Amino acid sequence: MANPPGSFIWYELMSPDPDGSKAFYDAVVGWDIEPKPTGELDYRMIRRAHGGNAGGVLRLDPAMQANGARPMWLGYLNVDDVDASVEAAKVDGANVIMPPWSVPGVGRMAMIADPTGGIVYLMKPEPPAGQEDATSDVFSVDRPQHIRWNELTSSDPARATEFYKRHFGWTQEGSMPMGQAGDYLFLQHGGVGIGAISPQMQPEAPVQWTYYIGVDDIDQAVASVNEGGGKVLWGPHQVPGGEYSLIGLDPQGATFGLVGPRHA
Repeated sequence: MANPPGSFIWYELMSPDPDGSKAFYDAVVGWDIEPKPTGELDYRMIRRAHGGNAGGVLRLDPAMQANGARPMWLGYLNVDDVDASVEAAKVDGANVIMPPWSVPGVGRMAMIADPTGGIVYLMKPEPPAGQEDATSDVFSVDRPQHIRWNELTSSDPARATEFYKRHFGWTQEGSMPMGQAGDYLFLQHGGVGIGAISPQMQPEAPVQWTYYIGVDDIDQAVASVNEGGGKVLWGPHQVPGGEYSLIGLDPQGATFGLVGPRHA
């Protein structure tokens, strides 16, 4: 894929109930998640209404849950060399959760936790045959049904910022005061605003990535969250540019974000 190293190239929802996740996100976002897995592994593509995939849903089986896996969204970062990237990250304080492995026809990948605990996949994708120049479009700054914002809540935003700058070519320009907790630090990649690193607003707040999905109408999305058995934990609040964002919890227990306009 032609995405520069350090790009978000895939997003994955780990869910113990993919059918329930399909019902929820299809209604909230407008996706059409595959109703059944296509292979032996219970993995379903998240299909956008106007074409293309927004990511995938992996079923959390009892064995995975017994080993500590929990419902959550995960992002994949493109790297040129997974093994070298993992070693460099480890030397810099990262924890290797899943060492590098390869999936034929998909690519090589690994899972790490950054030095402050934020979990991400590293991936060197294998482009489809005949599509060597294929590019991932799962992230977009302004399109609905895409991930539009990547936000890390960190116990040490300065440490996390330096880690991602050093290993993935990100930059950090601009910030927003968050009171005594510290500053909300804006992140860029290739000159494009891709997200931010937030301080923990409460000591018990988990260190985690939250991915904000674009929706057509934030109020309609809120209604669908409530009707579908989810919870709005924060928001909707207006963000720079005039749109509104929120953080929610889906019925299976995964944290997610939404961002979009208000039409009322």
